[in-house]
Amino acid sequence: MLHGLPERVVLVTGGAGQLGRHVVNRLLREQARVHVPVFLEDEAAALTEFLGELGASVHFHPDADLTDPDTVDAVVAGVRAGEGRGPDTLVNLAGGFWMGPIEATDPDIWDRMWRMNATTAFLCSRAVFPSMKAEGWGRIVNVSAFPAIDRGKSLLSAYAAAKSGVLSLTQTLSREGVSHGVTVNAILPSIIDTPANRDAMPDSDTSTWIPPSRIADVVAFLVSEQAGIITGAGIPLTLG
Repeated sequence: MLHGLPERVVLVTGGAGQLGRHVVNRLLREQARVHVPVFLEDEAAALTEFLGELGASVHFHPDADLTDPDTVDAVVAGVRAGEGRGPDTLVNLAGGFWMGPIEATDPDIWDRMWRMNATTAFLCSRAVFPSMKAEGWGRIVNVSAFPAIDRGKSLLSAYAAAKSGVLSLTQTLSREGVSHGVTVNAILPSIIDTPANRDAMPDSDTSTWIPPSRIADVVAFLVSEQAGIITGAGIPLTLG
């Protein structure tokens, strides 16, 4: 068992997604107290079904538009009201994806990629950071993406730019937290092996795709006590 995770109060955004469900499962098995904001009505039911007997341990926060600062503040306040503290750990997995040539990238798509990926990470980090600093301990893990640092990828201008913003936010925020016992890191996965990606790219070689359960292992380590000397890192997760 990883040190420092039992009874930690963890807020996982995007926890009902294809990656998020594996992260939530891993954290629950480490005996963390996991809170998941959900926006769509069926997200909580789908995650509960995936988790099986562990599903009853998840604390859901419904109607959560994480691009809205008031909603984010309300979710964090709800966690504190229920737990009497925290969150002392934040995993920012909420996001969205779009690809296409720049001439087909409507400004609304550009704005949406930034709102879904960078704005959610910013608002949630802003909401939890003061209490983490006050407690002298905290963990934040953001999900950037390998295309944010890989010059070989095209058709991803809006998505890669937004994910680069997440990485920059991570590095800057890590300097604000380093003297307060708060670490901030980012993971940069390449293509994640999910049903949605297999449906979207049926002819692709999936041998280098990353199983979401392995990404969950990395996230669990980064929020543990053992990872306390790692901050400001952007960690590529790729098999190819």
